[in-house]
Amino acid sequence: MKILLINGANLNMLGTREPEKYGSMTLADIENSVIKRGKELGAEIDVFQDNHEGNIVDKIQSARGKYDGILINAGGYTHTSVVIRDAIAAVQLPAVEIHMTNIHAREEFRHTSLISGVCIAQVVGFKELSYILALEGLVNYLNS
Repeated sequence: MKILLINGANLNMLGTREPEKYGSMTLADIENSVIKRGKELGAEIDVFQDNHEGNIVDKIQSARGKYDGILINAGGYTHTSVVIRDAIAAVQLPAVEIHMTNIHAREEFRHTSLISGVCIAQVVGFKELSYILALEGLVNYLNS
């Protein structure tokens, strides 16, 4: 089983960006924990991070036929990107949306996710553990 983990804009700043909200783990720390847990679950994890919307769309489009599922933390693009939503819908792979904070308890503009409607699930609010919970849920979905 192969899973693609995509991280969007500003997530490369984890570890130093608002640690009171996002914790002190770096993106590399989180990616390594997902890769490790993936191995335990029998899943190979490839990781990708980019600050540019078009590159994220290209990566999603390239996933068809290579991956069994997608984990995605689109960051701020969650609330603004119709094209990321359309790319997820187009590849027809099960995807799980991830957020480290509870977007529904933050500023009102963060309450709306444009991508959640094309994902099988959304995991929010558990800081770095959100990634592991999303991975476990996706693996369980793919195995059932």
